[in-house]
Amino acid sequence: MRADAQRNRDRILEVAREVFREQGYDASLDLVAKRAGVGAGTLYRHFPTRDDLMDAMMQSWVDRVTESTDKVLASEGSDRDLLLRWFETYVELISLHKGGPAKITTAMGNPESPIRSKCQVLSGAAARVMESLGERGALRPGVDAVQVCRLVGGVASVADQSELDGAAVRPLLEVVADGMLAR
Repeated sequence: MRADAQRNRDRILEVAREVFREQGYDASLDLVAKRAGVGAGTLYRHFPTRDDLMDAMMQSWVDRVTESTDKVLASEGSDRDLLLRWFETYVELISLHKGGPAKITTAMGNPESPIRSKCQVLSGAAARVMESLGERGALRPGVDAVQVCRLVGGVASVADQSELDGAAVRPLLEVVADGMLAR
């Protein structure tokens, strides 16, 4: 890719993150192009569909998921503390953009989703946490990582749509955690 084309692509991604953070995933792609200082044709040459743009935006997020999961698993505290720390991390990861929790939660486990590979990274991270807790005998039998993602994603979706802050979300996550723990 030519240097100017790479700059345009990078600028589109940067601006798309800002616009989606402000207005949600349904924000106008024409607005993204305008703010990025490129024409709509340039945007669509780099990203033929909205899902292609979202997929490219989420690549750095994939790296963040791995780093965040490693931090949670390395932290000290009770099994409940670890689970709640993961839930809060999960909510933070999927709540970077308005509408993100619903979009990611809806796509979770859907083999036809254009963000399927990103959801697999997230459910894989959740599985790592569930496996760690499972090995300690901390979870009830039958806890499934994708189901946990959907459940916690549902809480995040409610918070996203109702503008609940972290203090209001924590008690909801505590109910979920207490229902999953064996002890």
